[in-house]
Amino acid sequence: MEQQKDPLAWEEIKTEHIVQDQWIDFRKTSYRYPDGRIFEPFYSYSKKDYTVIVASDEEGRYICVRQFRQGIRTVTTEFPAGGVEKNAEGVQEDILEAAKRELLEETGYESDEWKHLLSVPANATVSDNYAHLFVARNCRKVAGQSLDETEVLSILHYSAAEIEDLIARGEFQQADHVAAWLLSLRR
Repeated sequence: MEQQKDPLAWEEIKTEHIVQDQWIDFRKTSYRYPDGRIFEPFYSYSKKDYTVIVASDEEGRYICVRQFRQGIRTVTTEFPAGGVEKNAEGVQEDILEAAKRELLEETGYESDEWKHLLSVPANATVSDNYAHLFVARNCRKVAGQSLDETEVLSILHYSAAEIEDLIARGEFQQADHVAAWLLSLRR
């Protein structure tokens, strides 16, 4: 049975890949609107999916990292997070395994208590990647950091009240990290 097209869907007419490398696929696309008008150029990109981990240690303190974010040109406080890798055939690794790997690499912590909160588009307007939000409880320190060449970060521990205060003051600046925090409080 043929699936019916949504009457609000745009039709892709042509796409040009402006930059396509290991980090990003930046595209310029022409679309036909449902009423027949053509819109161009529309710029969008593909990047890796990534994980965000609301991690708490055995004392109930939340494990956060501080690092420079070039998009907003400032150092941010956020939860551990990182990319979901693909193998040579382009098959994406399991998102829970990616979250476990990223928590260990960035902080040296592990957990046996994981919960997937939600997978949500990172920026549905211009990007096709997803943020996979997790909670990891009773994390224990098992190793030192093992950072990627592009990572320079420090580890901090906060109480729930301190996280709330950072968010209220606009100092916990990643929207998907705030969403992960709020979802973690409900589950």
